Amino acid sequence: MEKILFIPFQPPTLTNTGEGQEVAENERLPFAATAAARAYSALGRLPVSILLDNVRSLYNVGAFFRTADAAGVEKLYLGGITGKPPHKSLTKTALGAEESVPWEHTWQTLDLARRLRERGFELAAVETNLHAVDLFDWSPSFPVCVVFGHETDGIQPGLLALCDTFVRIPMLGRKHSLNVATAGGVVIYELLRKFRRLHESKSEN
Repeated sequence: MEKILFIPFQPPTLTNTGEGQEVAENERLPFAATAAARAYSALGRLPVSILLDNVRSLYNVGAFFRTADAAGVEKLYLGGITGKPPHKSLTKTALGAEESVPWEHTWQTLDLARRLRERGFELAAVETNLHAVDLFDWSPSFPVCVVFGHETDGIQPGLLALCDTFVRIPMLGRKHSLNVATAGGVVIYELLRKFRRLHESKSEN
């Protein structure tokens, strides 16, 4: 007769979140319920806007909406042929974030960039040119508007001429660029990290 291995039931280990709430260790806990969330609660909305200059793929645009929502980005500007809601392909990757992130579409991208500069925004182009500063060495001057360009053609020359800063993401492998939405995630979260450190240093003084 085949032996049946009996394994007694083990109740899940409970962990206190620090907010008087106990959860199982393997339970997916919303970030807002974690102790780490307190470090961000006083920041308010991240003083960063994103300008997409002729970004062709609606899936990439949707991914920007989702990342912008997650990091608390101030606004998303959709320039030129960049797609805008509502659109099925955009919604597929945005997953509803297009309803929570403020956005604006314009065909007059250069005029928009000039207005942002007049309002005190640092315009930073994510480009791999010789004048670009490493992303992790960059000391942004908030508020910041980060510009991302067409997947193959990059940012149009007229818009590049208006930018104050050029930022390069470190590329250590054979490839010299990232998917634009992936690059957006890297840059946006580095800006969130830098803004948090700036806020904490001001609070200490």
